Amino acid sequence: MRKVTDDERRDRIGLRHALAAATAGVEDAVRAVACLHATEASSIYLSAYARSRADRESISDALFGRRTVVRQLAMRRTVFAFPADLFAAARGSAAARVARQLTARLVKDAELAGISDGAAWVAERCAEALAAIREEPGTTVQLRARVPELSTRIAAEGRPTVLAPVGSRVLTVLAASGSVVRGDNAGKWQTSRPVWTAVEQWLGEDPGVLDEREGYRELVRRWLWSFGPGTEDDLVWWLGATKTAVRRALDDVGAAPAELEDGTPAWLHPLDDEEVRLDGDWAALLPTLDPTTMGWRRRDFYLGGHAPLLFDGAGNAGPTAWWNGRIVGTWTQRPDGTVEVVPIEPLSRAAAAALEAEAEKLTAWFDGEVVATGYVPPIVRGRINRQAAGGAPGR
Repeated sequence: MRKVTDDERRDRIGLRHALAAATAGVEDAVRAVACLHATEASSIYLSAYARSRADRESISDALFGRRTVVRQLAMRRTVFAFPADLFAAARGSAAARVARQLTARLVKDAELAGISDGAAWVAERCAEALAAIREEPGTTVQLRARVPELSTRIAAEGRPTVLAPVGSRVLTVLAASGSVVRGDNAGKWQTSRPVWTAVEQWLGEDPGVLDEREGYRELVRRWLWSFGPGTEDDLVWWLGATKTAVRRALDDVGAAPAELEDGTPAWLHPLDDEEVRLDGDWAALLPTLDPTTMGWRRRDFYLGGHAPLLFDGAGNAGPTAWWNGRIVGTWTQRPDGTVEVVPIEPLSRAAAAALEAEAEKLTAWFDGEVVATGYVPPIVRGRINRQAAGGAPGR
C-alpha cells in the first residue's frame, strides 16, 4: 500500500488539474478535472480559462458550436459541464438518482395541491413539455406560454403553503433525466438563460444511457485519475451517492488502496502507481465553486484552517487564489473590472508576484466586464462592509 504525502497531493493538483501548465484546449481543460461546476454560468468560462488560457469565443464554441462540452444536472443536484463522452455515464447514474428524487418530491407536492394521482399528472406534464421542446426548443418562459399546463400552480418545493408555477420543476426533472439539455444561452456569457433542447437535437443523436453501475464506475474512474488519492467519504460526497454504490464502483474500477499522510485509508486509480512530483512554482485564480476547490470532502491538505474565510455554511466556496497547491487567498473585481487578490495569510514575494501576474492576465481577459457571484467569501463580505462603513479596506 502506497503512502501519499500532502506535498505530493498538492503537486498532483498542479499537474493533473492543468493549473501548473495549460492544456491544449477547452475540452482537455474539462477532462483534467472530470467535469466543471456550472452552477454559475461564468464559472464554466473562468475554470476553462484557468486551465487552457482560452478566450471566451473558444469556450462558447465548445459549449454551443462544437457542443463537445454539455451541461447536465447531476451530482448533488448541481449543474455540471461534462465532456460529451461522459454524458451517458452521468445520465445513467448520478443524474438518474437526482431525477428520481425530484420526481418523487414533485408528485408529493402535486398531491398536496389536491391532484389525486400525482404520479400520472407529473408524467403527463413531463410528456407535454418534452413534446413541445422537440417541436421547438425554448426558454422556461417561452415554454410556459406554449404549454399552459406548465403554469399550473402547486406547492413550492420545501414550502407547502406557497403555490408556484410547476413549469420550472418539470423542466428540471426532464433535465436531470437527460431527456433535455441546456442548449443555447439566451443571456450573456456570464448569465444563465438556457434554451431547453431535446438531447438528440442538441447532440445530433441520443448518446444513450449507461446503466447505473457502469455509469458510476466511469465517473469514479475519471475522478480517481484527476483527484486521487481520495477517500470513500470524498467520493460519496462528490457523487452524492450511497456508500454501497461507491464501494461497488471502486471494486469495479479495480482501485488501488493507498494511505494518506495522516494514515487515513484512500484509493488511487489502478494505473496510478508512480509518485507524482512537480518542479517549479505555480499560481492560479479559480472561480466560485471551481472543481479543484470542491473536489474533496476532506480539504485540509490544501485549505488548512481557512475554511471559515472562504466557505459558506453549506460548504460552498467563492473565488480562490492558489499558490503551489494551497489556497492562500481569494480574489475580487473592482468596479472598473480590475482583478484584485485578497490574501488570507502572509505571502512570500514570489507568491505575491505570481498572483499579481495572474490577476493582470485575468483583468485583461475580462476586458472591462464585471462578473458578480452569488458566493462572496466571508472575508470579502467583511471587506465590503468595512468599505461601506467608510473604514480602510484592510486584508
